[in-house]
Order: sequence, then structure tokens, then C-alpha cells
Amino acid sequence: MNDLAADSIGAFIPDGRFSVAGASEGPLQGLSFAAKDIFDVAGRVTGCGNPDWARTHAPAARNAGCVQALLDAGAGLIGKTITDELAFSLMGENAHFGTPVNSAAPGRVPGGSSCGSAAAVAGSLCDLALGSDTGGSVRIPASHCGLYGIRTTHGRIALDGTMPLAPSFDVAGWFARDGGLLRRVGAVLLGPPNPGARPGTLLIGTDAFAEADAAVAPALAAALDRVEAAIGRRRAVAIAPDGLAAWYEAFRVLQGAEVWQTHCDWVTRHRPRFGPGVAERFRWVATIDAGQVAAAGAVRRRARRRMDELLGEGAVLCLPTSPSIAPLRGLPGPETERFRTRTLTLTCIAGLAGLPQVTLPLGRIDGSPIGLSLIAAAGADEMLLGLAAAIDQLS
Repeated sequence: MNDLAADSIGAFIPDGRFSVAGASEGPLQGLSFAAKDIFDVAGRVTGCGNPDWARTHAPAARNAGCVQALLDAGAGLIGKTITDELAFSLMGENAHFGTPVNSAAPGRVPGGSSCGSAAAVAGSLCDLALGSDTGGSVRIPASHCGLYGIRTTHGRIALDGTMPLAPSFDVAGWFARDGGLLRRVGAVLLGPPNPGARPGTLLIGTDAFAEADAAVAPALAAALDRVEAAIGRRRAVAIAPDGLAAWYEAFRVLQGAEVWQTHCDWVTRHRPRFGPGVAERFRWVATIDAGQVAAAGAVRRRARRRMDELLGEGAVLCLPTSPSIAPLRGLPGPETERFRTRTLTLTCIAGLAGLPQVTLPLGRIDGSPIGLSLIAAAGADEMLLGLAAAIDQLS
């Protein structure tokens, strides 16, 4: 697992295999982890998936807070993993560094933007891996690669030493092959615990399931029974009274405006070479105007009120993580954008409201994994991680 010479799945960046020992004692002692190449590692350039970014940035002076916390807990860092360019994609196909192999579904994309981290865990190159999630960049690779993954409550984990994309959406997350380890990592990274939340009603998001392929609901039927056994009787709800399409469009505009605000100076100054998809998105975000942002902000406020209403008293919302299994590698651009739209229509739910979401690898379609997700109220990360561990034990 820790052979630094081996990376047959292409999960790591060029020259990205190295070893940093963890503390001699700690709750994660003896485990190995990898870090998405948007997290700083002292003495190394954080490349963010783009050669021009790497060329125009100096080596990091210190480790990102998340990296240091895992080292302090005893885990050993084995390298930095490929990310989609500036974390601005959901496919995991980097035009400069390649596409990591999805060991759970060979021939299909690993999902992005935390593609290398997911591929490394799925391929058993490490025990756990750090990723980030703005629009689904942990949740979607976890679903595609058959892993447990978490998007944490917005602001719960400090992102010092981490490249921002859209700051009001950016969160840290991580991958593991079992729910117990996912929970153990949370005990290290989440800071002071919030043990008060207890699971209440299980809500099934009917409009979210309607966005997925017809094969998804049957594939997740047994998984829903396991979740119900851990939480309690289920109840169907419509998540978005004004339609998930409206929520998606608001997310798209607000994220895009923040991406441009965050990176416009660097893009304008250095004119970087972006690959297909990413280049077009950067051209589009530069055109978003204040009126669009204001209208999208109003939708976001309604979405947050609706999620507060749904998730009171420990309610847990259940939905498919992704609208389908992982797409085949090398899809034409229009098909990739259709998949991106469908996917963000599901992932924007937690993103708009800043909520935690875990994805559980509980379904398969034609031999490929599909994840089931649970969303809870802000700060209820520990509750979700406890559920992931408990459901993992139900067979």
C-alpha cells in the first residue's frame, strides 16, 4: 500500500509521490493518506491541476491545516493527487495530467474534481485521502468509485493553505473504503464535537430521485431499507417547491461569479492554458453580471429556508448522490455538459444551504457503483458520520 514507486492507476501528480511521516502516536497512527493538489504541503508547489498555476506560484511555506491535522493524528502522507484544473470540473479528466483509473468501474471516469484522491483510495494505494467539495467534488468521485465520502458543513473545517474556488461553497472532505474510518477521520478534522444531534425522520427526496436515471431507484432500494433500519420510518417529500432546476441555476450563477472574483486577476495576468470544458467555463463566468447574482441570491435564501424547514429535529434527507453511474471516459463535450447539469441539480441542494452530506456506496448498476446520500442540518456532521458507520455494519 505504501510503495512509493507504484502508481499504476495514475492517481498522483508528476513527482507527486513522497513520504511525510505522521506522529508516532495518535488516533490515525499507522494509516496512510494522500492529499488533493490544492492542499499545501511545505516545500512543494501546489499545482492545482494546471501547469501555468504551478509555474506562477512558489513552494508552500507550511502545510495546509487539514494536512497537518492528519499528520499530527499519526497518519503518514504518501503524496499529492491529481485534481481537475483549479477544481472546476466534475469528470476527473485532466487535459494536462491524464485521467486516473477508476478501479471500481474501469473504462469510466473517476469523477472530479478530487479524482486522484478517490482513485488512490479505491485502488488501495492509501487508506484515506483529502479532497475538497464546492459543487460535488468529493461526493461524485465517491459515488463513481464506490467509496464513502463526506462534504462537511460549510465553515466547519478551516481551509488555510487550500486553494479557494468559490469561497461561500468550498469545504473540505475525505474518502475512505469503510464507514468506520470515515468517522474516525472526522473525529480528527472536525474540531470540537457536536454530539447533540440525533437522527429523527428519514425523508426521501422524490424530486431528487426523479432527476436520476430510471435504473437508480431500483438499484438503491435495498440500501434505503438499510438506512431506514438505522434511522426510522421513511416519509416522501419534495425538496424544492420552486423546482430543483431553479436551485441549480442559482448555484451555477453564484458559484461562477465567485470563481471569477477569486481567480480573475491571475487568469487575466497569466492567460493560462485550460483544457476543454474548463476553458469554456472560465470564459462564461467572466460574463456574469450583478443582476444575475442578485436574482440567484434570492433563490439561495429560499433554498436555505426550505432546508431549515425540512431538516429540523434531526431529520435526515436521502437522495441519489449522482444521477447515474460514472460516464465512460472521453465523452464528447455536449454529453459531458449534460451530465454536469444533471449532477449539479442534485449536488446543489447541500451546496446552496452549506449543509453536510455523506455518500454511501450501497448500489450497483451493470457492475458499476452508485452512491446513496444523506443530508442533515448544519453542524450535524458527526451524526451523519455515525450513521455511515452504523449502516456499513448492517448487512
